[in-house]
Amino acid sequence: MLKLSGIGGRLYRGETSIDFIGKRRRWYSISALFILLSIAALSLQGLHLGIEFKGGSSFTVNKAGASIADARAAVATVGIPGEIIVQNIGTDKVRVQTVALDAAQNNAVQDALATKFSVTVESIDTQIVGPSWGKEITRKALYGLFGFLICVMLYLAMAFEPKMSVAAIVAVIHDVFITVGIYALVGFDVTPATVIGFLTILGYSLYDTVVVFDKIRENTRTITASSKSTYSQATNLAVNQTLVRSFNTSLIALLPVGSILFVGAGLLGAGTLKDLSLALFIGLAVGTYSSVFIAPPVLAQLREKEPAMIALAKRVNGRGATPTTFAPVVVASGEHRGPRNQPKRKGRK
Repeated sequence: MLKLSGIGGRLYRGETSIDFIGKRRRWYSISALFILLSIAALSLQGLHLGIEFKGGSSFTVNKAGASIADARAAVATVGIPGEIIVQNIGTDKVRVQTVALDAAQNNAVQDALATKFSVTVESIDTQIVGPSWGKEITRKALYGLFGFLICVMLYLAMAFEPKMSVAAIVAVIHDVFITVGIYALVGFDVTPATVIGFLTILGYSLYDTVVVFDKIRENTRTITASSKSTYSQATNLAVNQTLVRSFNTSLIALLPVGSILFVGAGLLGAGTLKDLSLALFIGLAVGTYSSVFIAPPVLAQLREKEPAMIALAKRVNGRGATPTTFAPVVVASGEHRGPRNQPKRKGRK
């Protein structure tokens, strides 16, 4: 049984090691399962695009105790075609979203809501979003996503190495795909806040991955000059050395986001927060997983195909070396390695 006391130090020194790289097929299988579920959710349900992307009309009624059932019943009397989305915003507002309506239909919906909730027509907040504006928002969101990925690849290629950028992008695509799939499965609306959440989790996922890659680069800087370990073994040690840090930073980030999602959107009914908080919560969790279980194994696979790494693996296997640590031995001031040569004493007469 693994003892948790002092686990961080033992992982860093290599005294305790989890085989992340050697069991990469297991992690790939888990990711493949979630990706298949995401594909199924996107194929069967698809994404519920918000009014900002597909266009339409939005009516917000400010009335204490306003219920979704009453709002839906009021709109049903008008006979509006297409899907109607009704949701509470806090405890004193209800919002109705419909497809694009003409002037007569907009007025009819306003009158029906005003009559149902006993409010004036002027107090109902009405917004009309045209389909062309929604297409423009979608286009800008895609530009932002692709521009982000290109900038990240260029930075990682210059700061680290090209194969690290490839592994990082694979992990990012993995994170976004699973997050979008879960979003489709849950059925939340995709709004501009959702896009902001996606871009935020991309940055966080890369931050965690860069921390791991920096340690990998440190462990493998002069790896070909010796025959102590293969590239995969050095990569596995780096992942173990940064594991506790990744877990701690992710946990600290998930706590406030979880509060926004479960307390703000769930208990307090702040519907405007759930789009952003759900994307952040899922993305943070998946991003932490990919920075440990996906990006390093992909990097190790890419590097192990290089001739220099193949030759290194042959030398290591030929020596039968199975090292567990690359941590330097720290020698305190005044201490010596090995036995000390004591002066010989003259025998007593």
